[in-house]
Amino acid sequence: MATLAFVTSNDGKLREFGQMLGVELERVDLRLEELQSLDTAAVATDKARQAYSVLGRPVVVEDTGLYIDAWNGFPGALVKWLVKSVGLQGIVRMLGNETDRRAHAKTSICLRYGGGTRLFEGTVHGSIADSVRGTSDFGWDPIFIPEGMSNTFAELGHEPKNAVSMRSKAVAALREFLDKNGVSD
Repeated sequence: MATLAFVTSNDGKLREFGQMLGVELERVDLRLEELQSLDTAAVATDKARQAYSVLGRPVVVEDTGLYIDAWNGFPGALVKWLVKSVGLQGIVRMLGNETDRRAHAKTSICLRYGGGTRLFEGTVHGSIADSVRGTSDFGWDPIFIPEGMSNTFAELGHEPKNAVSMRSKAVAALREFLDKNGVSD
């Protein structure tokens, strides 16, 4: 199989994704218009369409969102912008004394290639911590606690996190597809 173009500007995503997928990826940093939507599937699909039209070869685009139940799913795919704007402590503070801290994290991976478009998703249910916990250079890991656990993703560390993460579930589905079908330009 040819090297897949993984469209991202996020080194953390590239590292995690490559480790989980087990195939050679070429990081491509394209300046694409990002659809403003809470829905990670819509964002990933639109960016994959744009990237494929620019590159003319198989591309993979990933988008991950954090959906907070008390906020009707906000920020979803817009979480990166919320974190940039108010920070992780700001999100915790905005939840305040909210008793419903349930949330879910969802990864949508879109593969666009000569044979069409395929979407692969993974979801992890959990909650938002009442404080920023753990050290991580990766997004909102210090505030998300996966269901059935007491530690945030950041407190778990890379390997334990990758074993249960939404990204690992979506990547496993992509890997299964690639193993069975491969891709063509």
